Amino acid sequence: MPVAMVATDLPDIWADDAARLAAVRARDPRADGQFFYSVLTTGVFCYPSCAARPALRQHMSFHASAAEAERAGFRPCRRCRPDLPPRTEREAAIIAAACRFIEEAEEPPPLADLARHAGLSPYHFHRLFRRLTGVTPKAYAGAWRQTRVQSHLAAGTRVTEAIYDAGFNSSGRFYAAAPAMLGMTPSRYRAGGNGETIRYAMGESSLGTVAVAATELGICAIFLGDDSASLTADLAARFPQAALQPAEPTFEDWIRQVVAMIDHPEENAALALPLDIRGTAFQRRVWAALRQIPPGETRSYREVAASLGAPSAVRAVAGACAANALAVAIPCHRVIAANGDLAGYRWGSERKRRLLDKEGA
Repeated sequence: MPVAMVATDLPDIWADDAARLAAVRARDPRADGQFFYSVLTTGVFCYPSCAARPALRQHMSFHASAAEAERAGFRPCRRCRPDLPPRTEREAAIIAAACRFIEEAEEPPPLADLARHAGLSPYHFHRLFRRLTGVTPKAYAGAWRQTRVQSHLAAGTRVTEAIYDAGFNSSGRFYAAAPAMLGMTPSRYRAGGNGETIRYAMGESSLGTVAVAATELGICAIFLGDDSASLTADLAARFPQAALQPAEPTFEDWIRQVVAMIDHPEENAALALPLDIRGTAFQRRVWAALRQIPPGETRSYREVAASLGAPSAVRAVAGACAANALAVAIPCHRVIAANGDLAGYRWGSERKRRLLDKEGA
């Protein structure tokens, strides 16, 4: 029986053979690259997440690196390819490259072109893109065009120039998409939103006062605070060029739904309200990923970044969470530090803790 090789530089979570064996049995992708295991009867070594049939324990050894496994006389498994970066990293790199391809294209590339560029079938590429980013390639391309239009108009670029700079090949297609893309006419957006009307109302929850604001497209802000006056000031700062108006009585139903989402998340897991989500293409990708986190679960900023195909964009993910204007609807409270700390929260760490406690996280 081979002697298990001790991997001295492993994180504490996999610091002993029992924990490593459990990771192999669970095919835990988090352990990929942290250690490797070899099988005496086949002469190969694998990532812990390898889908091959589990070997008997007496035939397995553990290694701190691929080089160590090769020095012990084992060859790379052809199934999980431990001689290459972990699968999650390879997939993230593929999708990151696809995002750059979309962003650099003059017009949104067809799915077939994106898949061919990635070396995958259209079906598998679409599935992988959506799993890692939380949106479809078409939705990502649309969000990217929205960002380009917004940045050009905000910089004072003429509407006609912004249309073609953003990849629209006709003004008709642009104006058809403009209401959903900008929340207002292009000329009004170029003027900084001057003239836009935003309705708002206040409610009370177990976490304090709740402000809900909406445009014609849907809810554009959900703020948490201690009193109505400070929240009204926050809304005015968020939408400095818009006309803020108290909402009509029918708005109270939206307030009740938001409060129910805060106070009884176990009974109101999905917020069935129209949302007017405003942000850059990257922010929208982050927010879409956050909406995929189930109640009662959390993710680290690094895990969210990796799911987007941008594992190094941890700070950018944190920035997107901080820029989120839709508390609860976009659950940035479910993102925590890698060490389990709550980290920051726009509406206070205590509210974040209480939200997670209510969800059972």
